[in-house]
This record gives sequence, C-alpha cells and structure tokens, in this order.
Amino acid sequence: MPDHDSIEISTPRGPARVDTDPPAGPAATLLVLGHGAGGSVDAPDLLALRDAAVAAGLLVARVTQPYRVAGRRAPAPAGHLDEAWLAVVTQLRRRHPGASTLLLGGRSSGARVACRTAPALGAAGVVALAFPLHPPGRPERSRAAELPTAVPTLVVNGDRDPFGVPVAEGVVRVVERPGERHDLGRDPAGTATVVLDWLRRQGWAH
Repeated sequence: MPDHDSIEISTPRGPARVDTDPPAGPAATLLVLGHGAGGSVDAPDLLALRDAAVAAGLLVARVTQPYRVAGRRAPAPAGHLDEAWLAVVTQLRRRHPGASTLLLGGRSSGARVACRTAPALGAAGVVALAFPLHPPGRPERSRAAELPTAVPTLVVNGDRDPFGVPVAEGVVRVVERPGERHDLGRDPAGTATVVLDWLRRQGWAH
C-alpha cells in the first residue's frame, strides 16, 4: 500500500503497534480495526477490508494490542484490551484531525472491543467481523449485550460460525456469509464488499 506507516503508541498496558494506510486524497473518515484474540492485523478479512476502504477514500489504522506486541498469544482481560484501545484511538484522532468521522471495527475479539468502546469514543459506526456471540457450544453465555444500542453497527458473520450469529436489532444490521466459518476465510473480498456497500449507504465511503 502507498504511504504505509507503522508506529508504536504508548498505552497504560504497554506499547501498541499501529499500521496506517491513507487513501490517495484527503480522508474525512478514520476506520480503526482490531485483531482477533490470537490473531494479527494481517488476517485476510482485515486486509481485504483495508484495501477496499482505502480505495474508497478512508484512512485505515490497524491496531495490534500490547499483549500481541509483547509476543503473547493468550488475550489480555477485556478491561485491559479496552483501556489500551481507548488510549490508541484517542491518540490517532489527535494525529489525524482532518478525519472528523470515526469508525471502529475489527474481527472476533477486536470486534467486541470496538463494540464496547464505541459510545465512549464517540464513534459514528462500528464494523464487527465474526462477532463471537458465545463460546462454541455455550449459547447461554451470550455476549449480545456488548453490541451497541445507539451506534449504527454492521455485523458480518459466517453462517457456519461455531461462535454463533447475533440477531439484528435496532441499529445493528447482521449479514450472514454463506459457507463461511469464524475466520471468514473463503471469500475475504466478498466480505469487504458487503462492508463497503454499508459504508457507502451511510455516507462514509466513495
């Protein structure tokens, strides 16, 4: 990607890494994406979304949480993830004042972080890829309460995801991708197209 930038940003939980990709012209919208629990910001669905969003005029920042920067695979507690994310996004907004619209997103654990922190950060919208509704085989442990109730949110899950699929309600729109599992790995470009269509309908993408 042209003008790709990778920096470390200090957080109360240690340094996070941010990979930023700007569009060709000025960006009015900043899309910040987080990774899955044991994964990276180079997951195929995140890269496909980055490519599509940058081509549509968005500034995209992919955030690697401090525990992953430190080389650990086991995720930090939810409160620690949120604390680091809040610090990173706050600093990114200062670094890119021209991008007045903030969108948050990510896949799996990163989607949960984006959903939980969207109201506090004043996000205009959330993109949740592979939102893990419950642990596999444990539907009674639903995480539906983490989905925003006042922030427009797009959930894109595979219809074969063992972590379940949320129900569309209020400002939450849910798109099920046929044949996809939790990694959304069969057709990353198709998943990115679904997200881009939604972003365009909201007026956030060219």
